[in-house]
Amino acid sequence: MRAPISWLRDYVDVAPGVTGRDVAASLVRVGLEEEGLHGGDVTGPLVVGRVLGLVEEPQKNGETIRWCQVDVGEHGQRLTDGTAQGIVCGALNFAVGDLVVVVLPGAVLPGGFAISARKTYGHISNGMICSARELGLGEDHDGIIVLQEWFEGDEEVLGALKPGDDAISLLGLEDEVVEVTITPDRGYCFSLRGIAREYGSATGGAFRDPAALAVDRGEGPGYPVEVVDEAPLLGRVGCDRYVARVIRDVDASRPSPHWMQKRLTQSGMRPISLAVDITNYVMLALGQPLHAFDVSGLSGSIVVRRARPGEQLTTLDDVRRTLFPEDLLITDGGQAPLAIAGVMGGAASEVTGATTDILVESAHFDPTTVARSSRRHKLVTEASKRYERGVDVDLADAAAQLAVNLLQELGGGVPDPGVTDVDLRRPRTPVRLDPMLPARLVGLPWSAQDVVDTLREVGCEVDDTGDGDLTVLSPSWRPDLEDGADFAEEVARLRGYDQIPSVLPQAPGGRGLTHDQRVRRVVANTLAHHGFAEVLTYPFVGEKVHDQLGLEADDPRRAALRVANPLSEEAPLMRTSVLSTLLEALRRNISRGQRDVAVFEVGLVTRPELPLRVAPVPGVDARPDEDTLQQIRAAVPHQPRRVALALAGDADRGGWWGPGRPVDWSDAVGAARALGAALAVDLRVTADEHAPWHPGRCARITLADGTLVGHAGELHPKALAALGLPARTCAAELDVDVLSTASDTVVEARRLSTYPVAHSDVALVVPAGVPAGEVEAALRQGTGDLLESLSLFDVYTGDQVGDQHRSLAYRMEFRAPDRTLTTEEVNGLRDRAIASAAAATGAVQRGA
Repeated sequence: MRAPISWLRDYVDVAPGVTGRDVAASLVRVGLEEEGLHGGDVTGPLVVGRVLGLVEEPQKNGETIRWCQVDVGEHGQRLTDGTAQGIVCGALNFAVGDLVVVVLPGAVLPGGFAISARKTYGHISNGMICSARELGLGEDHDGIIVLQEWFEGDEEVLGALKPGDDAISLLGLEDEVVEVTITPDRGYCFSLRGIAREYGSATGGAFRDPAALAVDRGEGPGYPVEVVDEAPLLGRVGCDRYVARVIRDVDASRPSPHWMQKRLTQSGMRPISLAVDITNYVMLALGQPLHAFDVSGLSGSIVVRRARPGEQLTTLDDVRRTLFPEDLLITDGGQAPLAIAGVMGGAASEVTGATTDILVESAHFDPTTVARSSRRHKLVTEASKRYERGVDVDLADAAAQLAVNLLQELGGGVPDPGVTDVDLRRPRTPVRLDPMLPARLVGLPWSAQDVVDTLREVGCEVDDTGDGDLTVLSPSWRPDLEDGADFAEEVARLRGYDQIPSVLPQAPGGRGLTHDQRVRRVVANTLAHHGFAEVLTYPFVGEKVHDQLGLEADDPRRAALRVANPLSEEAPLMRTSVLSTLLEALRRNISRGQRDVAVFEVGLVTRPELPLRVAPVPGVDARPDEDTLQQIRAAVPHQPRRVALALAGDADRGGWWGPGRPVDWSDAVGAARALGAALAVDLRVTADEHAPWHPGRCARITLADGTLVGHAGELHPKALAALGLPARTCAAELDVDVLSTASDTVVEARRLSTYPVAHSDVALVVPAGVPAGEVEAALRQGTGDLLESLSLFDVYTGDQVGDQHRSLAYRMEFRAPDRTLTTEEVNGLRDRAIASAAAATGAVQRGA
């Protein structure tokens, strides 16, 4: 919200000499965040110029520039001993004879941009013809300011303009404008009225309410209006007040006065026409959005209702919109839609220059209704931003009156004697407040009188109940003040946040990290040491991700919970797998040029059990009993913690030493094994088929007792194509909770032997379908405790082993704790291992 200092002075006392920075600092003290300062930073000669001639010169790059001769009055004598200045300009929206804004050498534009004469496009350009954005008057940079268009219809101003006149005062650039950020709970500050009130609270300046004007209550009935809300939202009607005023014989073709156009421009709004400018001016001044209808386009009444299935409306932005049943509409006699309430009007009832009779709508709409319509239609307007933050419910009649007064004064209109005011407001309910609550919550010694004085300064009505408490009725413009904590925050805000001392909390003695926390740290550190980068993704997915991963129709991972108010409609489901969001992070990194990527994430997944249970909603007056707490806990879906990792590209980069090695399934399995080793958990690896992994390159990771830990391997080509990932991308996902439970045991340290190790290699021929993990397990079982390590170092398929068979070569290392093993002992251990493998898998020693 932008607040021109000159406009702010109309509503609150601002001491002479106060700058925009001073005003911003005062507003910051009461909790309004400064967004920026505008205006007041243009120095030097900024003048009115008249274009005497121009020559268009095409350039080699396809652009066309104009070499212009511009009359800048007496300033031309200083620069070139003549009146016409040569200026290069790239804009094409002006002609010979137009009055423009010219900045001359020696001036400084916003942002510290100093102007000097310089050579460009083969000419010496003595200044610059300015656009609105270059002067900080808006974002329009498509063309320069043509003053005949800027002040169109204001003959008094245009008739007095001549080359050389000061354009700084003409455009109001000497007036500073403070821009503040409005948080959702401070909607009343979306107006000069609200900002002036806050500035008065910060400085003690007297506040003059612009809404305190005589309101005509009318004689007889006004324009017929009916509010019908067949589907009230959360027990509230979508419109609880609708004020309609009709003013006739308005000359809508008249231009808005210069002072109004200047204030609108300073506030970031472009002047459009008299009726529109007046409604925007009232909205900026009071915070109450208005809408103007052409009475000639109405059938004779207005009905406020919800949309019907299939209804459509062409809004003022010329977009044909299909309406939703939850949309609140302003309709013509209950039939044709005229506007989406609180968001945007329709083109059919738009006020034009030929309009003579105008209906001014000033209504109060439910914030939730407006917010949802705005989001459904992706249509954020100045009106919707104010309504969804809460508009003063008592302001509708005063805002309509101010608009009628301005239409009467500036457009020559005559208001109808009748006034329509459909009032469905509910009375505000006072709140009981312990006057010592703010002191207890904030920690400052505020007395009860301090609290009373501060709340009355806010606008609250405060009475003593006689039993030590206060009854507080919040003002109509503060719908956010609902309970004691809200009032305590107001006291702290106005008394000054800087008065609250900073006290460092004392860390209580504890027992350190829990076992689960230590496991999570070990998991993260281990993967980081293996070259993986940790990422954090949002735990929300869309329904299509399950299809992309190739999950079967009955896969339990498809049973995902839907979020009631998702951050994005494209991702409304809670993830059931960390891999479903991690792979998107991998894809994004690869799409941005990272060819070799290895990432991991430790996070929660949501795995609901069907049917879903509904948690009871206990009251807040007492602690729920154990039965209620148990029902609440039972209704919370299971949320196990998982770790997922994904990698693509090269595992070992190439260079002068040779080509790189691309990642393969063994890297994912190796990372899973590394986690088991770091946690002292014995993990077993067997072949499996489990989406989204490749059926022939998928490893099932289990504990020694068969408990499933997760899967690892190469992802399925169809899943990779659907997800936009490169071929041979590998991944793993493990259950951290299972690993944590399995590692929560005492591990007896193994005594180190000082005797030498004995090696023995063996090659076994097995059927091609026999997993290497089964062969390894059989070898381990046959060797006993003297086996120190066992590793697969070669796999061979070919004519020497026959069709449908393969050779697996293992290296075994033996070591005894009390002696050096003899050759006979090592051979015996090897033979026992071979016999065990033969009995379990049908393995035959190669070459035997």
